[in-house]
Amino acid sequence: MTIFTKIINGEIPSYRIAENEKFFAFLDIFPLTEGHVLVIPKVETDKFFDLSDDYLSEMLLFAKPIAKAIEKAFDCNRCGLSVVGLEIPHAHLHLVPINDSDDLNFTRGKLKPTAAELDAARRKIIQHMEFKSKV
Repeated sequence: MTIFTKIINGEIPSYRIAENEKFFAFLDIFPLTEGHVLVIPKVETDKFFDLSDDYLSEMLLFAKPIAKAIEKAFDCNRCGLSVVGLEIPHAHLHLVPINDSDDLNFTRGKLKPTAAELDAARRKIIQHMEFKSKV
């Protein structure tokens, strides 16, 4: 069982953004920038492109309103997408508020926000979402 499955199951607390029967989105607690969200499938699959075509399509559609909310909630040019997948053997998509390509540089130092800062970022994103899901 991966750490992401433990988060989905509520065994590890998270700053949940959205959830449906197939996907779960939550704040990265060591973000590249404020508002960095992880979108994960509820099925444990190591590699992103091992997910079925339907699952990949649905994952992007699930992520779309979150990405749009991130763009409204934070001072950024756009919401960047990244699939790295080296840290945890559970497919995941990074949604990151960016102003330039270096904002998606995973080799640079990560932020270490407080619980209050994470909760504030979570609330900002949810406030700007066009749909409300279980949070």
